[in-house]
Amino acid sequence: MADGELIGKHDFKLEFNEDDNGEENDCPIEQVRLTVPATDDSSQPALTFRTWTLGILSCALLSFLNQFFGYRQNPLSVSSVTAQIVTLPLGRLMARVLPTTQFTVPIVGWKFSFNPGPFNMKEHVLITIFSSCGSSGVYAVGIVTIVKAFYHRKLNLFAGWLLVQTTQLLGYGWAGIYRRLLVDSPFMWWPDSLIQVSLFRALHEEDIRSKGGLTRLQFFLVVFVSSFAYYIVPGYFFPTISAISVLCLLGKNSILIQQIGSGLHGMGLGSFGLDWATASYLGNPIASPGFATINSLVGFVLVMYVMLPINYFGNFFDAKKFPIFSSRTFDQHGAPYNISRVLNAKDFDLNIEGYNSYSKLHLSIFFAFTYGLGFASLAATISHVALYHGKTIWTLWSKAKSSVKLDIHGRLMKSNYRSVPELWFVIMLLAVFGLSVLTVEGFNKQLQLPWWGLIMACGMALFFTLPVGIIQATTNQQIGLNIVTEMVIGYIYPGRPLANVSFKTYGYISMSQALGFLRDFKLGHYMKIPPRSMFIVQLVGTVVASAVYFHTSWWLLTSIENICDQSKLPSGSPWTCPGDEVFYNASIIWGVIGPMRMFTTKGVYGAMNWWFLVGGLLPIPFYLLARKYPEKRWIQLINVPLITGATMSMPPARAVNYIMWGTVSVFFNIYIYRVYKKWWARHAYVLGAALDAGVAFLGVLLYFTLQSSGIAGPNWWGIETDDHCPLATCPTAPGVVVAGCPVVA
Repeated sequence: MADGELIGKHDFKLEFNEDDNGEENDCPIEQVRLTVPATDDSSQPALTFRTWTLGILSCALLSFLNQFFGYRQNPLSVSSVTAQIVTLPLGRLMARVLPTTQFTVPIVGWKFSFNPGPFNMKEHVLITIFSSCGSSGVYAVGIVTIVKAFYHRKLNLFAGWLLVQTTQLLGYGWAGIYRRLLVDSPFMWWPDSLIQVSLFRALHEEDIRSKGGLTRLQFFLVVFVSSFAYYIVPGYFFPTISAISVLCLLGKNSILIQQIGSGLHGMGLGSFGLDWATASYLGNPIASPGFATINSLVGFVLVMYVMLPINYFGNFFDAKKFPIFSSRTFDQHGAPYNISRVLNAKDFDLNIEGYNSYSKLHLSIFFAFTYGLGFASLAATISHVALYHGKTIWTLWSKAKSSVKLDIHGRLMKSNYRSVPELWFVIMLLAVFGLSVLTVEGFNKQLQLPWWGLIMACGMALFFTLPVGIIQATTNQQIGLNIVTEMVIGYIYPGRPLANVSFKTYGYISMSQALGFLRDFKLGHYMKIPPRSMFIVQLVGTVVASAVYFHTSWWLLTSIENICDQSKLPSGSPWTCPGDEVFYNASIIWGVIGPMRMFTTKGVYGAMNWWFLVGGLLPIPFYLLARKYPEKRWIQLINVPLITGATMSMPPARAVNYIMWGTVSVFFNIYIYRVYKKWWARHAYVLGAALDAGVAFLGVLLYFTLQSSGIAGPNWWGIETDDHCPLATCPTAPGVVVAGCPVVA
């Protein structure tokens, strides 16, 4: 199967053979039969010295790079695909140069070799699993960041470390409970794993250099060096080209023109960027399936160029008192919300008297609709999955429950390798839960979450892991619990910001981690990786990644003065923490003020709850059209959850990020994919990985050689990390006074 053959399909065709006598040696899912070889060489070593060395190094490096860049104006996400491509030649190099001598460990008698033979695919898969732990992010680091950089409160270092580790590890217990149903069953097939299988097979096929062409490795090196060399321009000498807003340069004195043209603070018409970090803010655009990109761009256009101007210029929710696009919070007069007036300094909870005498919480119109669309996206996902995949899911689930037969892949795994004992998962669950109780109840209860809140969060995660896992394992869509969890604890235990974000993290992230563990286990199942080796690699990788993320964050928070405070940072500083600012404001909205005072008649945005109904109903007409006109391929590709959830990353993402991401993705995954498919299959992933790697390595080099010593780029107009649209953030309501803005009469 060619690279990416599955990419771009909206609904995977589920064809399974119900004739057990005729197809008992095959997987019942057609896509799996076409992609995964029904063979295994159990003599190949998997958990080798090369696996440990390259795996831990790639895990630690990706963890450091992603957290390091996570605080910057243009965060760069380095994916595991980069490590997947880079470690292949390194593994082969180690196979050539390391000694083949076999060593014996005294006392235990274990035998090992630094070089057990040719570098094989099983080692490569485990190294990639290691690196995926480092690339997937650590959500709880956001709590550490907002406590230290935004609320300016002390946090016990060990408490923060435990919080990060326990929230990442707790989900492994849920995974152990549901492993038999969600991994062993051939009907739970995890479609996105097939793309990884295809890429592994392509990378390990013989790479013959065509006449006048390059091998994949040579192509990677050429692009890597080019990306590395170029990034010094937007990364140091000329940061302004990361977001060029043409209309702002033409209308320097017009609020309206700058609102329409600003790529960072407005609608972004005519804006663009000459920085790969700008285009890859939403993830590597080359890795995005074409149909997903089109759906996301449709959603972006509808929200940014239809819904936003109608609501802003129609002055809904007093929109003109506030910036057209901002993630910050405001009071009723358009001034920044003074959180100190509504928070008790000692107990760090809501001061009701202070709140009643001050102001309700207000948001920019775009940020308010971000939550409304979040409600719609959640409801639309449930409705879409029920309509398009409900019958299939029920059929597959019924077969998964009742079927005792394994397909060929399951039988190969069972006959060749020992499974992971249930006791391992039980011990891990009990140990991590005990440490979680210590985290929330110890350290003077700094996290505000009581023990019963932890149990409730775990209960929600345990309850939702199976149904959400069934949906993801059969449709490739995961329903996020972030809004549900913060809403539940916001109603039950309001006025406590850290309790809210801690509950959300234990509930949402432990489920997400469980599903990530199960997805990787299914990949290992397809690639015939020994289950115990998979378990060990995932466990060690998670612990290493969590530690590196945490300590990188702690180091930056304690070493960079005024990090995340844009009002105090020097001109041109990249340390603006856009993602963490959104996380901080969410803690105010859901934690301090609470949904009762935000999204009911007691608050300003009660009407946003109608989006639940809109989202639930919206997929129905498109489903009926798809049924009536099955020959219309474009109707089949309409994905309402992708459309309604398109702008969920805004903020912190900006219009220029969507414009550049969409442009690059459409060019490569629609035009190049269709016109030059062989080139795309051979080079697309390699190109994306090399561009990511070049930017990442030069960014780190610039920091350690120049920026950490206070050596900034040249002091000129282009050193600004902004797009020179200062009026785009100005209010347009009469009489609202904001520094640097003209007062509208």
